[in-house]
Order: sequence, then structure tokens, then C-alpha cells
Amino acid sequence: MSLPPAFLDELRARLSLARVVGRKVVWDMRKSNQGKSDWWAPCPFHQEKSASFHVDDRKGYYYCFGCHAKGDALTFVRETENVGFMEAVEILAREAGMAMPERDPRAAAVADRRSVLSGIMEEVVAFYRLQLRTAAAREARAYLARRGLDDETCARWHLGYAPDDRGALVRHMTARGVALADLVATGMVAEPEGGGAPYDRFRGRITFAIRDGRGRAISLGGRALDPGARAKYLNGPETILFDKGRTLFNLAPAREAAGRGGPLVVAEGYMDVIALAGAGLAAVAPLGTAVTAEQLALMWRIADEPVIALDGDTAGLRAAHRVIDLALPLLEAGKGLRFALLPGGMDPDDLIRAQGPGAMRAVIDAAEPMVRLLWRRETEGRVLDSPERKAALDKSLRATLARIGDASIRAHYGEEIRALRWELFRSGRRPRRGARGAPPLAAPPAAARGSRLAGAAGIEDELREAAILATLIANPRVIADFAHEIEAMECHGEGHGAIRDALIPALESLPDAGAGPQGALAGGDLRAAIAARIGGAALDRLLAERHVILCPAVARPGDDGLARQTLAEEFAKLRARRSHASAIEEAMADIDGLADEWLTRRLSEAAAGIDVTRPRESEDAREVHVAPNGLAIDREERHALDRLLGQIDFGRKGGG
Repeated sequence: MSLPPAFLDELRARLSLARVVGRKVVWDMRKSNQGKSDWWAPCPFHQEKSASFHVDDRKGYYYCFGCHAKGDALTFVRETENVGFMEAVEILAREAGMAMPERDPRAAAVADRRSVLSGIMEEVVAFYRLQLRTAAAREARAYLARRGLDDETCARWHLGYAPDDRGALVRHMTARGVALADLVATGMVAEPEGGGAPYDRFRGRITFAIRDGRGRAISLGGRALDPGARAKYLNGPETILFDKGRTLFNLAPAREAAGRGGPLVVAEGYMDVIALAGAGLAAVAPLGTAVTAEQLALMWRIADEPVIALDGDTAGLRAAHRVIDLALPLLEAGKGLRFALLPGGMDPDDLIRAQGPGAMRAVIDAAEPMVRLLWRRETEGRVLDSPERKAALDKSLRATLARIGDASIRAHYGEEIRALRWELFRSGRRPRRGARGAPPLAAPPAAARGSRLAGAAGIEDELREAAILATLIANPRVIADFAHEIEAMECHGEGHGAIRDALIPALESLPDAGAGPQGALAGGDLRAAIAARIGGAALDRLLAERHVILCPAVARPGDDGLARQTLAEEFAKLRARRSHASAIEEAMADIDGLADEWLTRRLSEAAAGIDVTRPRESEDAREVHVAPNGLAIDREERHALDRLLGQIDFGRKGGG
């Protein structure tokens, strides 16, 4: 239904946005200026303690300087109440004392029908709640007691009992004047396919009320008490009220609880949600199906990073993998998932009853980001003992990352995956060797462990990365000549990995990419294309660095020969630097064990690769020494290496 613009304008004019928002926030009166209709509060859309949420009551708009949420009164009601546009209009119209315009007759009929059926569902819930107190429900009450649910909890969750009787609900509701056709329309009563009398859908089951985002009863779930039942859990069918893929169990209470701070936990079933809520956690569950895209959208409206809590067994991991595959194309900046795999095949209800709420909170606090679970899925169980198998892993990872729609997120995932891949292959490169009886070696000095020489990356590495990336951006026609080196380059400078990952896709997106006369493919075009993918901050930071500005290949764009020479040199020097640094790092890792001649020789050989001739530019403690191969270390690093070698010699000769 379309609404007249004049109606919406009057609605906004009659309402005070500050009053609408004030129902959901606590104003910071020290920061607010009531006289100027200027209001500030902690944001209701993300967890924070400071007042970054601003309402301009005169203009009728709000904006959060933290999460960037913005809109008017209608937007605010839609987001906080999880309702559609028309429902938000109806809520605000009632508050403003305005009558809704005449609606489309067909839409009005559907809305009226939903209202009638929802009222019937409330009566069904009440009937089954009463049945839980009868003698026939003795076994149901005993089961709930064994699961730790007392009478107060059962009442709070509107739990009930459907008698093991095909006509109990039909008789009760028709006696109250409810039409049989309406009962069938709610899904609570079923009609036999071959004809015959309608019968109760739920029989011999504990019932759970399923409610929509506004708290209205829309269906039921049932847990069988008979171990031989065809299905342990049963949900109502799809109806005009109930779309199981578009709602979540406990949606409205979880939204309110998450708004008070803390994570949103996504569990697998009714009992898990009840246990989690009892432990003080905001929790929801899908309704008998795998998580859907619509349900993910609902979760992200409640919390930026819902925690998926799953059993740590094979079935739980499979469920986690399905969620990952669903979420990858839907990821947005600030919207992700974390995964909490419970120990010993337990579910949340088991863990809370066995070890208490604290144990569950510890598991939630230790939840892993989605990228780590994705990495485990791709690598666990794979034998990576040949170049071909490693290449197969790389191909699989590239295909997985390509499914991420957001370019910035894809770039950051690529950085994380490359770091994990480097750790995997580095750790498996050489088996640890024994020391053949050498005495334990003391820990290396802090200067050695903290030295840039002891790591795989240093300041010089970041300078070379910056020069390479800036040269490529300024001279896009040479990128194809260095595609392999670009892909293999590990980036450690801030934002460098995102730029590297965006470089080739951005080039391919340009209409004249790879062709045309001199100047047809300009660095400015490529820079704009990269900025469109990852934002301009990282590029601005890179191109503003002094050594980048002074780089000849950057200062003279379009000189392809100079660019190729510069890139070939820089890539070679970067590889040499990191080869030496990697050798030192591996050797230092071995210091945690025992020293022997082999270890001493390795460190000596690594040091020998660095020309210790020291042309002095100054007497500064951070003086830089440059070798003919382009590798540079400073005096502090050289002294740290000397002390390290001396310590190892002492341990080898003096032990015993």
C-alpha cells in the first residue's frame, strides 16, 4: 500500500523524534541542550558507554557517530521494533492520534485475517498452558523438572502440554466459538489428506510458544515425550502467520537483552535458548531449519557479531560450515560472526546444568572469528607434503575468498589467510633437531627477541612494500609483468595487504586495462578504482610517505622501463631481506630447546650473509648498515646478533 506524501509529512511534523527515541535510550543531560532540541545518548544500535548518538529534534533526524546509524522516526521504529514500514507507520500514527488512510481492500483483508489468527493462537497457547497443570501432564512436568525448569520458568516461557488426544484442542476451541477453518489456518489443527475429521497437530508433546518480533503468538513448537515418536521436535507448518525461515525463537526478548550489552548467542533449540537466557545471555534459535539469509539479517539487526554456539562434534562442525557458506557473500563492514564450539559434544543446556553459567560465558568469550573456522575447514585432514597439494589448497582458498562480496572484507580475509598459511608452511618446513646432550640454553636477550632482525618483517620491509605498491599504482601497465610477485608478496605495513589484494581486480575493472597508447591507462584511474574497493585512507597514507614521494618511478609515472627496473630490484631485495630474517627467526625458535653445533652454524651462516662493513652516516644508536646485496640492518640489531651468538657459544662450550 502506498501512502500519500502529505500524510507522512504530517505524521513526522506531529511527532517529537526525541520522545520516540527517548523510550529506548537514556539521555546524557550533560551533553544534551534541550533548549536547542539537541539530544545525546549512548547508541541503542551498538554497545557503547559514551554518548555518540545524536538527535536533532527540530530537523527530525538522528545520527550515530560510532556505528553511523541514521534516519528519522520511521526508520528508528523499524530498526528498534524489527517491523516493516507499514507497521512502523501504524505504530507512530496511533501515537500521534492520526487515522490511517484508507488501505487497499486486499491488503486490509490480509492484515485483518492475520490479526484474527494471532488472537486464536494466543488462546491455543493459553489452553496448552492450562493442560500442563493437569494430571495427564505428570510426565511432562517431571521431564521439565529434570531439565532444571521450575514452575516460574515454565510460566515465563509460556510452556504448555498438548494432551495425547486427537481432538482435545478442537473440542475446546470450537466450544469457545472458534471456526474449524480458522483453527486449520493457524496450523494447530490438520485435515487428513484422504478426508475425515480434522485432528490436533500436537499430541503428547511439551509445547513452546513461537512469537514474532512484536511478541505476538504465531505458531508452536513441540517436544515429544514418547521416545519412539517419529520426530522428537515438531514445529507448526507454514501459515499466513508463520514463516519459519524468517523468524527466530525468542526474537523480541533477545533483541531487548542484547540492547543492554553483551553478545547475541545463536543456539540450536528451544531448551538451549531457555538455558542461555536463564544464564543472563541474549539468545535465539532457528526453527527446525538451517539458518537462512533472512535469519542472518535479523541477527545482524540485533548484534554486529552474533556468536553461533554449536556442539563441538562432527554434526556441530557441519552446521558451522553451512552457516559460513551462507554468510560469506552477505558479510558487510562491521557485520560478522563468531563461533563457540562447546566441549565434549555438549550443548549449551548440558554445559550450563553441569558446570554453571560461568562455564558457558567462558566458552562465549573464547568464541573464534569466522575466518579461523574457515581456515580449519580448509586445512584440517589435508596432507600438504608436496607443491601440488599446497597449490590445491591455494586454489580452494582463492575460490572461497572470491565468494565474499565486500571488497574490503575480502582483502582483510586474504591478509588473515595468508598469515595463517605462512605459519602453517613455516612450521612444517623443517623438523626440530635434538641437541645431542648440550645443556639447556638461557632465553635470548630481550634486545634480540625484540629486534626487527628476529622477525620476518621490519621497518625496511615496510618501506620496500610501500615503494613497490606506489610504483605499481603509478605505472599500471607493468602490473601484468609482476603478477606472480604481487600475489606472493607478504605485506606487513598498515593497509598494504588491502592495497595489494585490490590492485589486480581494480586494474581489470578499468575499461582500458592492458591496452591503449601512452597514457590511456593512467595511475590516477587505477588509484580511483582501488579507492572504490577499499576506501581512500590506506592509499592516501601510502602515497603521502616521504620515501614514496621521492621514489623516481613514482615521481616519473609512465616510464615503464624505469618502473620495471625499480620493481625487479625492490622485489629481489625484499626476498633477500626476508630470507635472512626467516633464518634468524627459525634459529631463535630453536633456542627454546637445546643448543648444538648445527644451531650455532646456522646463526653464523645467517650473519655471514650480512656484510658487516659499516659505512657510518652518524653515531646514532639506530645507525643503518647497508650490504652490497641491499640488505640493511642497524647497529642495535648487529649487537643483538653478536650477543646471541656469544651466548650460544657459551652454552655449548661451558656446559658440563
